[in-house]
Amino acid sequence: MSARRIAAEQPDSFAFTKSSEAKVKFWLAKYPEDRKASAVIPLLWIAQKQENWVSEPAMREIAERCGMPYIRVYEVATFYTMFNLEQTGKHLIQVCGTTPCWLRGADELKAVCEKKIGKKGREHVSSDGALAWEEVECLGACANAPMVQISNTEGDLYYEDLTPEALEQMLDDLRAGKDVKAGPISGRSCSEPTEATVKTLVDESLYDGSRAKKIKLPNTPKSNDNDPRTPEPSKPQEKSAEMKAKPKAKVKSPAPKGVAADSGAGKKPELLDAPKGQADDLKKLSGLGPKLEASLNDAGVYHFSQIASWSAEEVAWVDAALKLRGRIERDNWIDQAKDLAGKAEG
Repeated sequence: MSARRIAAEQPDSFAFTKSSEAKVKFWLAKYPEDRKASAVIPLLWIAQKQENWVSEPAMREIAERCGMPYIRVYEVATFYTMFNLEQTGKHLIQVCGTTPCWLRGADELKAVCEKKIGKKGREHVSSDGALAWEEVECLGACANAPMVQISNTEGDLYYEDLTPEALEQMLDDLRAGKDVKAGPISGRSCSEPTEATVKTLVDESLYDGSRAKKIKLPNTPKSNDNDPRTPEPSKPQEKSAEMKAKPKAKVKSPAPKGVAADSGAGKKPELLDAPKGQADDLKKLSGLGPKLEASLNDAGVYHFSQIASWSAEEVAWVDAALKLRGRIERDNWIDQAKDLAGKAEG
């Protein structure tokens, strides 16, 4: 791999926006205090999605947030080619030049980029600051070659089955601020064969099951008497006298659904028989899905304000009762619930 270095020109400072800050908080909360360095790649990616590249001040900010030396962040950012170390303009066009795309016309796509943008490379941004381009290795859409990936602050989308004319029009539309539909331009869905080129499975009987030989399967009413593979019908087993005489054991009445009968830990929090008004959407808490929400509701937890008020002892009780294995603290439910409860009241 060739050496990758940061840009010579750098901004004076960097700060995460409000929306980016919420994502940073989410990722840092996933790791213990002494393992915050594990969030370095997600934080670099958040910075890139905010600015479309990773600046040197951004690396220093991330180093401070992750509690790690700046040089370690620099090493990660310069190692992974997915991080842009130069300003890329509004849209970065990444042209796949690996064998399938090359055989299908990637060189022509590169010629269009040189004509419309300039020489390849992140450092070569178009004069209006709208476009930059580079050649990359395989992007995994070989069946739809040739293709490009266009990256910007909105996402990273694939544009496939391209022709030079189509790419040229796309670049003009991007410059004009128009939306460019992602996916194959040929009209096919994903990588399905186009109607004009279908050469296989044209006869529906090849895959609709009508050619399958009918056999008698166990526990089915009909049989094929001519098929030697048809098994003999099984006979019901006679119950022994001992089994007949043995009385059925009484089933213990279960604890409320999703809650242990006795958690054996902490202090039981205030639980409700029914929500006060409309129940909150507890799934807004990270790490909490529909099943866990149902278990919390069964236990009597319906509102963010309930969770926000839990003490450490009450957290321990809920954790043991619902067998959450530390999820409340790991995903920082208390702080999340306080924020969401505040928004609901506002």
